[in-house]
Amino acid sequence: AASAQVQLTVPVAVVFAPGSMPEDLPRPLPFRDVQEMEISVNLRTSITARYEMVYRSTTAQEEAALDAASAREADAALHLLQDTLSGSLTVYVVPEISSLLPQGISIYVGKHRSALVRARGGLAALRTRLQQLTQVMSFTASSIAAALSDRLPDGQLGPDARRHLKSSLGYEITFSLLNPDPKSHAVDWDIEDAVNRYVQPVLDKLSLVANFSVDSQILYYAVLGVTPRFDKESSSFLLSTHSLPHVINPVEARLGSSAASLYPVLNFLLYVPERSHSPLYIQDKDGAPVSTNAFHSPRWGGIMVYNVEAPASPQASLPLHVDVDMVRVMEVFLAQLRLLFGLSREELPAEFLLESPGNEGLADWELDRLLWAHTVENIATVSTTLTSLAQLLDKIGNIVIKDDVASEVYRAVASAQSAMAKLTTGHLHLAFQASKEAVTSSERAFFDPSLLHLLYFPDDQKFAIYIPLFLPMAVPILLSLAKIVREARQHKKEPTKMD
Repeated sequence: AASAQVQLTVPVAVVFAPGSMPEDLPRPLPFRDVQEMEISVNLRTSITARYEMVYRSTTAQEEAALDAASAREADAALHLLQDTLSGSLTVYVVPEISSLLPQGISIYVGKHRSALVRARGGLAALRTRLQQLTQVMSFTASSIAAALSDRLPDGQLGPDARRHLKSSLGYEITFSLLNPDPKSHAVDWDIEDAVNRYVQPVLDKLSLVANFSVDSQILYYAVLGVTPRFDKESSSFLLSTHSLPHVINPVEARLGSSAASLYPVLNFLLYVPERSHSPLYIQDKDGAPVSTNAFHSPRWGGIMVYNVEAPASPQASLPLHVDVDMVRVMEVFLAQLRLLFGLSREELPAEFLLESPGNEGLADWELDRLLWAHTVENIATVSTTLTSLAQLLDKIGNIVIKDDVASEVYRAVASAQSAMAKLTTGHLHLAFQASKEAVTSSERAFFDPSLLHLLYFPDDQKFAIYIPLFLPMAVPILLSLAKIVREARQHKKEPTKMD
């Protein structure tokens, strides 16, 4: 693909509370400082991360907000004072003796786009912390590399790079309850209420990223493709790690949702094992039972095994009525959803404290992390699509480009350039919207029916088709023409002989 130079600009405000200012500041507040970091992707793509720092003192309102009893209350109060753009960060430096941060914690990351940092040491120590913070709250070299995973050689990627879903304009989420033994178990799950209570708040937050549709189904007599192993010691059945990939294919044939879908489908399966294989536990690599009794498959979804308690008396009438505990199930599925979107929280140093996003499922800065990665991926996708289109047009000399196709190509290029310009100025939300428009236009152009290469034949193919049709008719015409020419020549010669 064509070379791309992308600059990701992160506006960072560093705000000093009274008594927190390092003594070695280079000049009086407020002042600006710029730090840059190169992210190496490949020879044709260079990405620069540019952190535009503004150092200033707190305003009276911010000081009042920092007088709150806890970091959580301070975060909520400060959020009301900020006019935060997507992608921007505000870091409040509080005095070392501040009681806002719990003991042993020196960096607190809130639910929105701000963090609290305990002042300790000089400016160099603060800069190190700021660098750690920006890596957590915006993007890292590895998160950008993962977004561009299709352009990188496999050896350069970490193990998680291909786990995350590719950027798309929409996603379909399907919750399926698999009951292989309806004679023994009558399973009830209130999926509608569970989706409204636990999944919808997360999807509302993610609606900025893409459109989501959710559906659910119950499949009877759908079995896993692997027979579990019976363990005498625990008198239970076990599924080992290496057999898990073989579970998905037979089940997927029954799901039948991805065939008709335009967008990537995420499958979340709740499997109630049949009575003859109960209880069923999933083992990890070391042979220990997995606490959630669930596993996930990158870019596909997740499966949770839900064991039913055996009836107390052997004479209990079948089928047993089972009410699924949706809170326990949704906790697992939401964790898997976060994992598939690359929102899982990495292991951080002990001095970090990350506020739980609560009901919304993800913090504002986590949404920004997703937007950074998806914007870069969208720009790369547009570049690849338009390059492929140009190569197709080069190959077929007689192809006809309609005006609407041409205008989609121009629109895609303009939108991609706009996205890159907005990234450079630090307007993440606008950059993401422009990158989405660029993807839409480039795909409309690429998949336009008038550009089907089957409609255009090379010249040698045309000759091969038409010569057998025209040759039989051409022979008598050519012979007649030759005869006319001969007679005309004789006509010219005859008068000279008479002289």
